[in-house]
Amino acid sequence: MGAADKYALPERQAALLRSLARHSPADPKEARDILLIRRLVCQHSDIMSPRCQVGHITASALVIDCASGRILLHYHRKLSRWLQVGGHLEGEVEVAQAALREAREETGLPDLAFFPHAAAVPVDLDVHTIPAQPNMPAHLHLDFRYLLTTRQPQALAPQRGESLQFRWLTVQQALALDDALDSSLRRLLRKAQAAIAQLG
Repeated sequence: MGAADKYALPERQAALLRSLARHSPADPKEARDILLIRRLVCQHSDIMSPRCQVGHITASALVIDCASGRILLHYHRKLSRWLQVGGHLEGEVEVAQAALREAREETGLPDLAFFPHAAAVPVDLDVHTIPAQPNMPAHLHLDFRYLLTTRQPQALAPQRGESLQFRWLTVQQALALDDALDSSLRRLLRKAQAAIAQLG
């Protein structure tokens, strides 16, 4: 069975719908996005595949340094803004595992773990439009966002081909980036701030 076939299995769609049903939106935008994701999951059996042209599930993560409470952002070259790490699913059938893989690839951090450590569930859900590319029309990213932790922030070692602009920031410093952040990342940062308070 190929990756595309795995994406299309009904139980994968059911798992996504269960995750959406459990999620409590933080604002009206997130509530609307959850409804849109649910509709697209029901309409497109290949919604987890990057080849689904109307849009597809993506996975991202905000990394938290356990010792300092700082968070990690990188500057996205194509979108020209500061973002959390993340990307497309590449054969995974569990969205959380795609977020973990992307974070490991983009940061090189060796000890990444989900926060809280026993619960690999998304803390935020967001839908945003990706502009048209030469090989892909404009489409939607249905982003499942997670929190990850590290105890080795000094081990940051981005792989070749990944972003080279990374910054460890307090949440307040990140929020002060003003126009360099979009509103959905601000929402994710506020959720991370609440999680960081638990570390103290």
